[in-house]
Amino acid sequence: MKGDTGEADMSSDEARRSSAVKALASEYKSLVEEPVEGFQVGLAQEDCLFEWQVAIFGPPETLYQGGYFKARMKFPQDYPYSPPTMKFLTKVWHPNVYENGDLCISILHPPIDDPQSGELPCERWNPTQTVRTILLSVISLLNEPNTFSPANVDASVMYRRWKESNGQDKEYEEIIRKQVLASRDEAEKDGVKVPITLEDYTRASRPQKAEPDPSIELNDFYDDFDPEEDDTSEQDESTGDSFYSK
Repeated sequence: MKGDTGEADMSSDEARRSSAVKALASEYKSLVEEPVEGFQVGLAQEDCLFEWQVAIFGPPETLYQGGYFKARMKFPQDYPYSPPTMKFLTKVWHPNVYENGDLCISILHPPIDDPQSGELPCERWNPTQTVRTILLSVISLLNEPNTFSPANVDASVMYRRWKESNGQDKEYEEIIRKQVLASRDEAEKDGVKVPITLEDYTRASRPQKAEPDPSIELNDFYDDFDPEEDDTSEQDESTGDSFYSK
């Protein structure tokens, strides 16, 4: 009986992972073929769909205008039933970004009832969410942070002072401006043209890499994926050359 139970659990795990691969392959293909304004995506490793590299462009007419922010998304093997995690690799001073780069946003929180969090269950993750909706939410969050339960308390205090003073208190703004300028240098090194104007930003972005070879089967990703090798070293997180560099 124990053997049967073990085999059933393994079969269930394999089914969830296979479902996750199919979902991620479909989303990735869609985002490459039909880019969305404000961000670009790529695979951290060409044979693994469970870790993506992301470039987020700062929205025009905000403090983050002209910014180029690298991030990494890691997906669980039961995606989309559980949410991915997202971590900024570029330094981002923001109320909802921890100092280590981890992003705190309702849409990526598990769908549990937690009254103390101040979040409604409907604001949290559900399987209808996609990478597209996540990244659009992140872009919106850049300009409209949640200061009720901040990940970076100091940034939250600065932001509220800046907001309540109608921009007269410049401390928050000056930090963001410096980070944006630094990120532009990084974009230049990576050979990435960052949209500055609203016209450039709203124009559909062209992918930095060639479209995936349609001859690649989903099984190629499935067979090569080893959950024990999913963790990426800090060195890998700090570079991400395979996607960002041209």
